Amino acid sequence: RQDNINILVSPSGFKESLDPKATADHIEAGILRVVSNATIVKAPLVDSGEGFVEALVAATNGSLEKLTVMGPTGKLIPSHYGFLGGDRPKTAVIEMAASAGLRLVPKDLRDPGFTTTFGVGQTILAALEAGPQQILLGCGDSGTCDAGVGMA
Repeated sequence: RQDNINILVSPSGFKESLDPKATADHIEAGILRVVSNATIVKAPLVDSGEGFVEALVAATNGSLEKLTVMGPTGKLIPSHYGFLGGDRPKTAVIEMAASAGLRLVPKDLRDPGFTTTFGVGQTILAALEAGPQQILLGCGDSGTCDAGVGMA
């Protein structure tokens, strides 16, 4: 007989493979295969890189906005930013990884003289058009080395 067990699953992602939410979902599925009556609480952790926006939006019951920007290699890519929910000043949340992340740069194009953060600047401009009082910018998991010049 198994007593009900409570388990907290708080992973970060696996770079270039699974984001924190997907990692938590897979860990949960594995646990439930072994301990079917477990109560699982998922709290994916992020370090301001991949998953930063989704984690903060989910934690505050905020909103996710989608857009198309120039990726780090100059091609158009889908990206996103968000707004925190709740009773607080209107706050936009942006992650560099969504527009200029390492996973967006093919291995043969990983040249710091070539990649750009221009798409991050496009994301900031899109967020500013919605009139936030503040912006949180997560800079983890960048696939660029232009010191943010491209987003300026």
